[in-house]
Amino acid sequence: MELRKVSASVRTGMGKGENGRLRRTGQIPAVAYGRGQPARALTIAPSDLSAVLASDHGRNSVIELAVGDKEKLTVLLRDFQHHPVTRAFLHADFVQIALDQPVDVEVPLETTGKPVGVVKGGILRQVFRKIPVRCLPNLIPVKIVHDVTALELDGHVPAKDLGLPEGVSVRLPPGQTVIAVVTEKQAPDEAEEEAAKAAAAATAAAGTAAAGDKAAGDKAAAGDKAADKGAEKKPEKK
Repeated sequence: MELRKVSASVRTGMGKGENGRLRRTGQIPAVAYGRGQPARALTIAPSDLSAVLASDHGRNSVIELAVGDKEKLTVLLRDFQHHPVTRAFLHADFVQIALDQPVDVEVPLETTGKPVGVVKGGILRQVFRKIPVRCLPNLIPVKIVHDVTALELDGHVPAKDLGLPEGVSVRLPPGQTVIAVVTEKQAPDEAEEEAAKAAAAATAAAGTAAAGDKAAGDKAAAGDKAADKGAEKKPEKK
């Protein structure tokens, strides 16, 4: 995967007034944290954030964040805020990573083919739209594609049967159903509920490992996001 390059500047001012001034100059506040390093208050161009999200890897893009002329940080986009009405970007959070250490991300899951079970009257149920995986940053796949052509009626695809690229592991129980063909009389709610619990467990496990870094980032970004609440309010109706 090619590193996406984004330019950033060190931010010294804080608060609603400063954030408003930044946006008028074509910048938005951002913060970078992680790897045991102090959180960094930064500014970036919203157009760069749009370009990252529009790329093939989207939120899973590995970014080289150039801070001024001397410092470069390798990061992933952790979170971002936008205005509820105008959809303009308000804030971005980046987490620092190391290229030689695994990261936890969620990758889109797509199916191809028409299942045999669907031809026989069944319904294709995709329990997971995104699959939680772990791999080195340069191995993050754009998406995971699974051919369901041979899937029979009442058949299912467990997580262990997904065709993953070399070096990529799924963060779900091996027997967890990710795709199924069910009859119309069958309610998929129970399977989907179990899938949601499994996904939550995988996310929680990853979140626990990164709790210290996230706490630092949350603390650094709290002032920015609190100041932005006024900007996020919808216009009052007359």
